[in-house]
Amino acid sequence: MDLKQVKQALRSGPYAWPGGYPLYFIAADGEALSFDAVRAQWRNVVGDMLAPLDWRGASSRFAQFRLVGCEVNWEDTDLYCAHTGERIPSAYGED
Repeated sequence: MDLKQVKQALRSGPYAWPGGYPLYFIAADGEALSFDAVRAQWRNVVGDMLAPLDWRGASSRFAQFRLVGCEVNWEDTDLYCAHTGERIPSAYGED
């Protein structure tokens, strides 16, 4: 995922179209990030996304906000944003 794709996802909003399924971002460290967290930490996202990688493919920064994907939360009712602690809703896991 590159910065252009992150911007496009943010502009499209936290729900997939069609279907209205809830989306979340995946950081390079495997943690889930909400749309609110990515918007609030935009400077850190840009910094981590533009930081050069070393010979192992690791960022020279901590890379907490290096985003590698944007996915639908299908059924995980216990998915929480690693930065804000807010619960990320699921598409089919709700009662």
